[in-house]
Amino acid sequence: MKCLDELILRIAPDKFHYLKFILEGYDNMATLSSLDSREGFVIVRYPEKLAKDLFDLLTSIAVKVS
Repeated sequence: MKCLDELILRIAPDKFHYLKFILEGYDNMATLSSLDSREGFVIVRYPEKLAKDLFDLLTSIAVKVS
C-alpha cells in the first residue's frame, strides 16, 4: 500500500468541484475530499513524488479557488 501525503486547505465552498476536476484532470495527481463543506476545508492526498507539481498547480490556481 502506498503512503500519501496530506494537505489541508481552505477554499471557497463553491469551488470544491472545480478543484476536484482540475486535480483529476492532471492524471489523478491528487485526490480531494471535503472536511467541512460549509467552511470550505478540504484535504488533498497526493504521492510525495508529485508534491512540486501539485504545489505549482495550486499556486497557479489559488486566486480561482479562494
